[in-house]
Amino acid sequence: MNTSQTNQIKETISQIIEKIGFDDFSVEANEESRRVSVLISDAKFFKDMLPYFVSDMNYLVRLITKKQDWEDIIIDVNNYLKEREGLILELARAAARKSVATKEEISLPPMNSYERRLVHTELADRPDLKTESAGEGKDRCVVIKPL
Repeated sequence: MNTSQTNQIKETISQIIEKIGFDDFSVEANEESRRVSVLISDAKFFKDMLPYFVSDMNYLVRLITKKQDWEDIIIDVNNYLKEREGLILELARAAARKSVATKEEISLPPMNSYERRLVHTELADRPDLKTESAGEGKDRCVVIKPL
């Protein structure tokens, strides 16, 4: 993603957020990580709707970047994705410790492909266990197995 694309993406995201009805927000982009962080301060923005809003924003931006033939980017709103990634990594580390201690397989809750990849990557350096994805569709999860 180059500087011109970054500026266009930031402007497009700002326009979308304004059209939704938010007034007090900021949009910051990191070209290297291809992530855009949006902070919305409006009181009418409820935390329970945040996961849906983040998902929908990412869908819209994916359509725009595909049409413009740009690299994919990730939109994070009010640090939702950053916090979720931290929770998933901590869950993976705790499940790994439990799996090694009990010598039993541990199945994590169903996750999307990005979240499963985070778990696999986090635990890849552990010589005392291995990870596998299991299940189908929305029920696909990571299974942690002790060696």
